[in-house]
Amino acid sequence: MPPPKVLYGFHAVGVRLRTAPATVLEVHVDAARRDARMRQFVQRAAAAGAKIVDSDDAQLTRLAGHPRHQGVAARVTPLPQIHSLDDLLDAVQGPPLVLALDGVTDPHNLGACLRVADGAGVHAVIAPKDHAVGLNATVAKVASGAAETVPYLMVTNLARSLAELKERSIRVVGMADDAAQTLWEGDLAGPLALVLGAEGHGMRQLTRRTCDALVRIPMKGAVESLNVSVAAGICLYEAVRRRG
Repeated sequence: MPPPKVLYGFHAVGVRLRTAPATVLEVHVDAARRDARMRQFVQRAAAAGAKIVDSDDAQLTRLAGHPRHQGVAARVTPLPQIHSLDDLLDAVQGPPLVLALDGVTDPHNLGACLRVADGAGVHAVIAPKDHAVGLNATVAKVASGAAETVPYLMVTNLARSLAELKERSIRVVGMADDAAQTLWEGDLAGPLALVLGAEGHGMRQLTRRTCDALVRIPMKGAVESLNVSVAAGICLYEAVRRRG
């Protein structure tokens, strides 16, 4: 059995308590914090059957590995991982929507992308094993629970995985600052995989060549690019709008 992992922050721990309470081994809370938000959280944790442990700030920081724990941390057993993109897509009802991230190595950016993906109803987020950050406590905190709800698959070869999506008639559209078409002009209807690269570097060349089409977000001001999670939000919700 995999070793327990740690989640911290109200949202990340709260989503696990709501979606998989049996996996929560214990919830540590700051004994000095008794404001309304903490009282409500403790009540929900108790109602979910969680073991509640009073701790102090130093203990919580040690457990979370980060001082921004909001007074809440939990030891949990890992959720079962989905290892096959094929199995996941076989279970999707309606046109699939996939987000591919090429070279996103910052946990804050990944967490924010997962949060946007959850809101947009993305069926899976994929990333290459050798050019991406994995799921960790920081990602889970920033994702505000979305790391628990959005499948995140790290693949050996991103270009090959995108080619396999194309074999399923899923259109692969990459975001590139130098694309001739704008996002508003691109074909985003139907089964779709949106591909975004890391801010500054963009997609790798092989990933770019695998795309069916490239589009860009129109930029009206002085800045040349957007943070990858902001760009993901704009692109995904435009795709959602097109899908009706």
